[in-house]
Formats: sequence, structure tokens, C-alpha cells
Amino acid sequence: MKTGQHRVVEPANRFPVGASITLEELDRDPYPAYRRLREQEPVSWIPALGMYFVTRYEDVQSVLRDTENYVVGTEGSTLMDTFGEHMLTSEGEKHDQYKNPLLPLFRTGAVRATMEADIRQHVDSLIDGFAAEGKVELRSAFARRLPVLTILSLFGLPAEDEPSVRQWYDSFEKALANFTWDEEIRSEAQRASAQFHSWLQAHLEFRRGHSDGRLLSQMLNIDTPQRLSDEEIRRNASIIFFGGISTVEALILNTLYALHEHTEIAQRIMAEPQLLPKVLNEVMRWLSPVQSATRHVVNDTELGGVQFRVGDTVNCMLGAANHDPAMFPDPQRFDPDRNNLQRHFGFALGTHHCLGLHLARLEAEVAITKLMQRLPGYRFDPKHPVEVRGYEFRQPHHLHFRWEA
Repeated sequence: MKTGQHRVVEPANRFPVGASITLEELDRDPYPAYRRLREQEPVSWIPALGMYFVTRYEDVQSVLRDTENYVVGTEGSTLMDTFGEHMLTSEGEKHDQYKNPLLPLFRTGAVRATMEADIRQHVDSLIDGFAAEGKVELRSAFARRLPVLTILSLFGLPAEDEPSVRQWYDSFEKALANFTWDEEIRSEAQRASAQFHSWLQAHLEFRRGHSDGRLLSQMLNIDTPQRLSDEEIRRNASIIFFGGISTVEALILNTLYALHEHTEIAQRIMAEPQLLPKVLNEVMRWLSPVQSATRHVVNDTELGGVQFRVGDTVNCMLGAANHDPAMFPDPQRFDPDRNNLQRHFGFALGTHHCLGLHLARLEAEVAITKLMQRLPGYRFDPKHPVEVRGYEFRQPHHLHFRWEA
């Protein structure tokens, strides 16, 4: 049977709430569905996706911390199918070999020292391209472009390759959300992956004799008992590329949307710039860019009275956990003054937490600050209503701005 599908279909009368969930509802607005599931079936079988959903904060935390019974990388993983084995699809010693040498390079101080100047330059350059126009569709002109340019700078790769990287990324994003295993989507992602590997290999060959101190050169020279092969470098680079683009684009767009919906918070930021990091944390909780973290069962186990069997797919719904009132009272309220904001799951949890979370925060912090400073009186264009969509990666698909040029 094809990967990603449950061995036995659960009867609808056992999980009636899960059986009522549709992909359209999740795509349009998943939070009412999350609430029904948390309250009535916190561990539920979702026939529309052929997997279990886990929606309560404590249960999500339990699964994400349990690497004995739940893993990322199996035959049923869209991550494995798209990118192969890398730090996010491996466990134990192999995971540590891939990820641990990179951790110091992604700490707050290191990220600011190596990347802040580049990020500021990219942000200003992008805004220069439309500041005089008085209007812009911000996703295409800014939010989609900044993370690609930043990740290219991080690796020491040419900015002119931005269009190719963006095209590959779009194929990867569709493939990672392809829980129905559409063959056309898989084939396109595999073609994109082959092109990405060929492109990166050419740069690897050059960096072998021309080190520039950027991430690709550093990955070539990781001092471990066993050096990474070129293929291992390419596979791990691919997941860093993907993570470095997907979360940042959505974090910028979702923050601007949140500030539009809560103008008093935008006004506070202008008077209290130190509030912005808290706002970004609340955005990651209130409107999580990545809504789920998928795990695969490797030992028969039980959660919340539901028996999982080897081969089952369990989707930890980060967006649902981030709206669990047991952890975040009045979860629909946008409140950057919450005293437990650091406990959100927007960047996942445990050994597979987001490697680039500090880079993502820095990009969003610089981007939001510069946009507010350089686009005086910016506002949403009423001719283009804002629509937030997505059940796996959630963000506005378009964001039209106007301001006094």
C-alpha cells in the first residue's frame, strides 16, 4: 500500500467529529474544527487525510518529546519522500551528526553577527523597488523574496539564482502538504529536487577550493569523526533552505495581518519598539505559519485512550495546541503581553525544533520595523480583501498595501 495511508480505515462512528472534518474547512479556517476536536475527540481519526490528529497542548507535547515511539522519517513521510534522509527525518546518532555541529552557527548572537547587515540590505533594497509607488502587493514583491535572498546570503550563493530557488521551493511546499499522495505533485517535487541537487553540487565543487566562511563552506568542513558526504550536505541544505523560506514568509505576512486586525498593537510598537519580539511570538501562537508536525508510529502505543499501531500517521496540530485554553486562556485574543508566550509550539519542540528560529525572528523583526518606518500611513487596500488560507502552511495569499508615497 502507498506510503502515508493508514493500514485499516477507522469506523466513522468511533470518531464522528474527525469524520466530519473536511479539507475545505481546514483550509478556510481550521480553528473551529480544532476546538471541536480538543473538546470532544482530542485524539481523532481524520478520514479526509488518512491520519490521526492530536489537538491538545499536553498531548502534542508528549508526542513531540517521545522519539522512541514517534519518528519523522519513515516511508510514510512526505518529508522523506521529498528530501530523503536529513536532520529532520533522522533520529539518534545520525540526527546529532547532522544537526549538532550547526547549532552554534544558528544561535542568536551568531545569527546577528553574520546575517543582520545582509538582512537589512535586502529589506531596504526590496522596499526601494516599490516605496515610491504608493501601493504594492506585499507578498510577491517583498515577503516571498526576502527569505530566499537571505538564505542565499546565508549559504554564500548568488542572489541572481533567486527565481530558480523560489520555483523549487513552491514545488517542495506542495509536496510536503501532499498527504493524499497525488502522483503529479510528487513527480514535480522530485524533478525540482534533482535540479536543486545539481545546482548545489556545482557550488559545492567550487567552495571546496574557495572557502568564503558562509554556511556551505562550513558544512564542507564540519569537524566530526565522519565528514558529511556531498549528498548528505545537499540533503541537509535542502531542509535548511525550505525551513528558512516557509516560516519567514508566513511570519511576516501573518504579523502584518495581525497588526491590521489590532491597530492598537501597531501603535504601541511605534512607541515601544521593544514590544515587537513579543508580538512576533504571539503571532507564532495566534496564527501559526506551520500548522502541524507529522510523526509516524514505530511501536504500538497508546495516547488518550486511542491505540496506535506501527505504521500509523499522527499529525500533531501545532495550531490547535497553540489555541488550547488550558495553556493559553482566551486563545482567540491576540495578546503580546501574555506571560507564557515562550511556550508556543510555532517552531515545534524537542530534538526536531526549528534550527533557524533565531534567523526567522531576526528577518521578521527587521522587515516589520523597516516597513513601518518607510511606508508612512500604510494600510490595507480595501479593493483587495485579505484572505488567510491553508491547513498545513497558513498565511494570506495576497496582501495589498497603500501608503502616502
